[in-house]
Amino acid sequence: MFKWLRILLGALRSAIRPRHELVLENLALRQQLAVFKRHYPRPRLQESDRLFWVLLSKVWRNWQVALHVVQPATVVRWHRQGFEYYWRWKSRGRGRQKIDPEIRHLIRRMCHANPFWDAPRIHGELIKLGFEISEATVSNYMIQYRGPEIGRFAGIPR
Repeated sequence: MFKWLRILLGALRSAIRPRHELVLENLALRQQLAVFKRHYPRPRLQESDRLFWVLLSKVWRNWQVALHVVQPATVVRWHRQGFEYYWRWKSRGRGRQKIDPEIRHLIRRMCHANPFWDAPRIHGELIKLGFEISEATVSNYMIQYRGPEIGRFAGIPR
């Protein structure tokens, strides 16, 4: 009895809904039928199915009504993952540039040869030689001397 009443109310609701909503609901239901007709022990969603539901959720406001294969939260999670993948792809290859091993070796040689030079001095010398490198990078690769005998001014206690 309740099943027939639900079917009747659904038909009445469909009669007063706009045509584009009916077309989208029909498309959503057909897509789910196609998923169920696949020959697996259990229907599995492919990437194209996930993309379909993400796009449909952006186009149609009441997309949750026709969704029966997965939960609406799953579609939202797919959308977030797609957004994350997009920005990861978009920002690939960027980031900190690698310092040439020869420059690192040169910085360490300069530190070893001139223990009283600090990062600004070595940075200035590298700029004179034509290397474009920041002072912070130079200070990262400098040799750190520890001990009382070698300091900024030898013989003067700190």
